[in-house]
Amino acid sequence: MGSSPNDFSVVVLPSDYGIDSRPFLTNQQQQRVVAEEDEDQENWHDCPQILSSDEDFSDLELLQFFRPQGRDKSGNLIFRIVGKYFPAPVVSGDRLKRYICNKLCSDSPEGPYCIVYMHSTVQKEDNSPGITILRWIYEELPSHLKDRLQVVYFIHPGLRSRLVFATLGRFFLSGGLYWKIKYVSRLQYLWDDIKKGEVEIPDFVKSHDDVLEHRPLTDYGIEPDPLHMIEVPATAYSFGRYEERWASREYTS
Repeated sequence: MGSSPNDFSVVVLPSDYGIDSRPFLTNQQQQRVVAEEDEDQENWHDCPQILSSDEDFSDLELLQFFRPQGRDKSGNLIFRIVGKYFPAPVVSGDRLKRYICNKLCSDSPEGPYCIVYMHSTVQKEDNSPGITILRWIYEELPSHLKDRLQVVYFIHPGLRSRLVFATLGRFFLSGGLYWKIKYVSRLQYLWDDIKKGEVEIPDFVKSHDDVLEHRPLTDYGIEPDPLHMIEVPATAYSFGRYEERWASREYTS
């Protein structure tokens, strides 16, 4: 019995039961599905999926807050981050994420790397994007970039930073990143892991390090001599001693 042009057939695919529907497709459709799956697999760990080829980061490059340097003693490529150079109020978290991924992919396409973050004189309102944004950026990076990160040298951590990471760090940061952070309270301890000259230290970081060396309580938010009274001549104290002598003379007379 011949079929008329109006006849048609319906194939019901029980996808809810986990059956592969590709055998029911034509050869052309099967090839298209395989090509799409291969493309998705290639882009899964590829940085350009979150980048735009024509995006201009020249303004961020001029700030030099994130740039590659030399290598540490373990052979890891160094990426230096200067917190004070980052203008947090005018750079969105999404653009910062794309810029960081672009730098990591272009300047360190393979091999292990580390980060030297300089927290010296950073102001929360002006230079800090916030721990939530930093966590989001790290979690959005391709897995191969996260795996190749070996250590984060956190230079001059303040009291607030120590408290935040000690109390909330394990909740806000993934386990891999949390255990990679190494606190460096003084530059002299940094040279145990990095040779001098491998990373450029700004002058204000050196000056801040000198302040901490002479007033170590500043690490914990305590300013022992805020008015610099130690440098004031001892004339007032001498006057007080003579005043006590005069009072004692009047008492004995």
